[in-house]
Order: sequence, then structure tokens, then C-alpha cells
Amino acid sequence: MSNIVAIVGRPNVGKSTFFNRLIQRREAIVDAVSGVTRDRHYGKSDWNGKEFSLIDTGGYVLGSDDVFEAEIDKQVELAIDEADAIIFMVDVESGVTGMDEDVAKLLRKVNKPVFLAVNKVDNGKRAEDAVEFYSLGLGEYYTIASINGSGTGELLDALIEALPEKEEVKEVELPRFAVVGRPNAGKSSFINALIGEDRYIVTDIAGTTRDAIDTKYNRFGFEFNLVDTAGIRRKAKVKEDLEFYSVMRSVRAIEHADVCLLVMDATRGFDGQVQNIFWLAERNRKGIVVLVNKWDLVEKDHKSMKDYEKAIRKQMEPFTDVPIVFISVLTKQRIFKAIETAVEVYKNRTKRIKTSQLNDILLPIIENYPPPAYKAKFVKIKYIMQLPTPQPQFAFFCNLPQYVKDAYKRFLENKLREHFDFNGVPISVYMRKK
Repeated sequence: MSNIVAIVGRPNVGKSTFFNRLIQRREAIVDAVSGVTRDRHYGKSDWNGKEFSLIDTGGYVLGSDDVFEAEIDKQVELAIDEADAIIFMVDVESGVTGMDEDVAKLLRKVNKPVFLAVNKVDNGKRAEDAVEFYSLGLGEYYTIASINGSGTGELLDALIEALPEKEEVKEVELPRFAVVGRPNAGKSSFINALIGEDRYIVTDIAGTTRDAIDTKYNRFGFEFNLVDTAGIRRKAKVKEDLEFYSVMRSVRAIEHADVCLLVMDATRGFDGQVQNIFWLAERNRKGIVVLVNKWDLVEKDHKSMKDYEKAIRKQMEPFTDVPIVFISVLTKQRIFKAIETAVEVYKNRTKRIKTSQLNDILLPIIENYPPPAYKAKFVKIKYIMQLPTPQPQFAFFCNLPQYVKDAYKRFLENKLREHFDFNGVPISVYMRKK
């Protein structure tokens, strides 16, 4: 189990740039706008052969009336509580500020190693200016320039030496469930309700979550990574660079997921933007579970759920073999049913069917309902096998694969679904020359 290191400080001191340098990829969003990093953001790094986890936190602003900044403060305090060591970053350009003093006051109460990193020190004059940070009462400081890595080595040497020894546990590659949807559909609230803590910032303002963030879930016999994503908007509505990066990160989260939990707002319906996300997941051949959130806000009678589900499936055609779960994050109605369903979809996606079983079941059906003749030529399917791919793909070997049309491929897919449970999983059918 690796140590956890939290990077804290007021807004705009370069925490996310430093975080990205340590994990060696652009993971956290870096922008000149104050308050860009809103949630805790996790990454892995190592130094001199010792691995540790990093938490990049939002800028700490004590006593702010701003709804986001107040929530960010809670997240920073949670990160400090989780961490084994803390890197407190300040900015030599602006010198010691009142907000720096607020953070220092908080950290002086923490019984953990605290490393004061004075950022943007890239010349001798700035190195002299850094002396004033002794006034924060945190002892020695380290001068760094996160944008080019200057001074980082000395800081990391000291950090590694101070980290407590932890027993190494071999990590298992866990399934990844991405929680996706349009902005303000209830994605972060859904994860908070599941894990029983306010891991993610939740407000009524659309676009609160800007990064795609992993949370390990291990309850009730289930173990997997939950990925909360920024809401995906239409391209025409993505105006600022910051939001563009958030959308790109959500798309990447879908691409790297095993199952996508598509959270939609019951009061808005399965609209065009939700459909776009659905088909993005389908094109990437991901498992899909549709979660109809805010069901408690809908006026309903005994057949409302059935009619609502029918309308959604109409919009999904032809891929309608998808589980739909009606939930309310507010009342926690059926949220654990949603997870059970996602686990079942994951099992369906990773299912392997024996070649003998495939042929024994499907070849008699094909013999009774063969592909239509084309130009007086008859297609004969002789053999079927499942391909060794992460998602269900099947090869049907025949004499004239070029004459098998899409309609018959859909017939074969339907027969596969009829005899083997692939609920929630796109299936690929290929015709191959025998």
C-alpha cells in the first residue's frame, strides 16, 4: 500500500502544474482561472524507487462566501486527513499572503510531515525573496519552479525520507465503471451516496465537476473503480478552454471504462445530448446501464415507469438490450440496485462462451434460417467462434462473407442475445472466409 501525499495551498500557486510534473502526464487541469481544481485529484508517482500517491487539492480560501470555495475548503481538509505527508505550496511572486497564513495555521495543528515548497523560484533574486516564508512558522522551505522542475529533486528526497514504511500490497486491476451524463444530472451525488462520504463537490450549478476522478469502491462484496466525470455538453455550448478539457477528459474516461453508468435527469428525458453520450459509449463497445435519476420528482401512476422505459428504448433502437434502473440519489432509492446491475453487465462483457456450445446452439438455427441467397449464390455458415477480445465479438466462418447483409447480422446478434445473456453489452458480429 503506497503512502499518500497531499499538495495544498491557496489558489493560483501552481499546485496542479507541480502535480502533473510528478505524475508525468497532464492529468489535472491547469488554467489561469482561480479555482480550477475543485475536487481532490489523485495520481501515482515514484522517486528513487519509492512509489506514492498524490492528491492535488483545490485552492484553500478560509471563510469564503463563494459556494465553490467553501466546498473546496472541505475537500482540502479531507485530503489533509487522508495524507501521510503534506506539500504546502506558496508563490514567491506574491510573497506571504493572508491566505497563506490561514493555511499555515491549519497545518501547524497537523501531526504529519509538512514540506513548505516556494514555487516560481527560477533565479537568484527570487531565491533571496523566499526567505520571508520563514514567517509562516513551518521551519525549512524548498525553492522550486514547478513549470521546469527546478528544485523538485531536493524536495522529493526529503519527502521520501519522511514517509512512513508501509507494507507493499500487490494491486489488482479492478473493473472501471464510469459515471457519465450531461451536466447536473446527479453523477457526483450518486457516487457520494454510494460511498457514504462527500468525496465530490456537489452544488446545483451545472459543471461543478471538471475532472474525471477515480474512487475505489469496496462494499457488499463488490470491488471496482468508480470514475466521476464532468458533464458532457454539446460542442456548440463548449466555449471556454477549461470546459473543453473537461469534456475531453470525460470522453477519455468513457474510452478507458469497462461499464458506463449513464445518469440522466428524469425531468428532462432521454434527450439528444443523453443519446449522444449513449451512442459514444456504444461505439466504444462499452457496457451500458441507464440510470434514470430524480425519479422522485416525476408525477406518476401505476404505468409511468413502463411507459417511460418504452420511450427510452424507442430512442435506443436498434441497441435496446440495455438495463434501465429508475433511481433517486436524494432518497437513495435503488442506488445499490444500480451497482448490482453494473456488476452484472461487467460480467456479461467479460463472458467467454465455449466454441462447442456456440456451434451446438446456433448452427441448427442458421440451418433453419440461412442467409438470403444473393445473385443465385447461397451462403453457408460452417463454424462460429468468439474472438479473444475484451468485449464480445464473434466470427462466423462461411463461403461468401461479402453477401451477408446487415439485416442478417442483426438476426445473428439477436439469437446470441436470446441464448446467452449479453444484457447491456454491444456485440460485434463478423463474417469471415472459411
